Amino acid sequence: MTTDAYAGPNAESTDEPLPVESAAHLDAIVDEHDVVLVDFFATWCGPCQMLEPVLRGLAAETDATIATVDVDQHQALAAEYGVRGVPTLALFVDGEQAEQHTGALPADRLRDLIEGYAE
Repeated sequence: MTTDAYAGPNAESTDEPLPVESAAHLDAIVDEHDVVLVDFFATWCGPCQMLEPVLRGLAAETDATIATVDVDQHQALAAEYGVRGVPTLALFVDGEQAEQHTGALPADRLRDLIEGYAE
């Protein structure tokens, strides 16, 4: 087992959303996991706050890894992915970005999106 310098000893545990610390950290998460849903959010955003428990549930219930990027702390990273509004959800499959959606999506739609790629 290789240990990612960013992931630490709990690298295998993805039952909770992973806070992204840098562009390199996001790249490492995307490279290490088959399906990654990235939530670009802001703490002041109402829809982002409503989406948080949904993402926690998806992290626990699905095989996808959920990662979160605070756009206020990581403005350059958000700009790199063309984030113009929050929440923005980016889905990565096998290391490549497959989809991107702006706005909060309902839990069942997110689950279907993840499961469509996790097969």
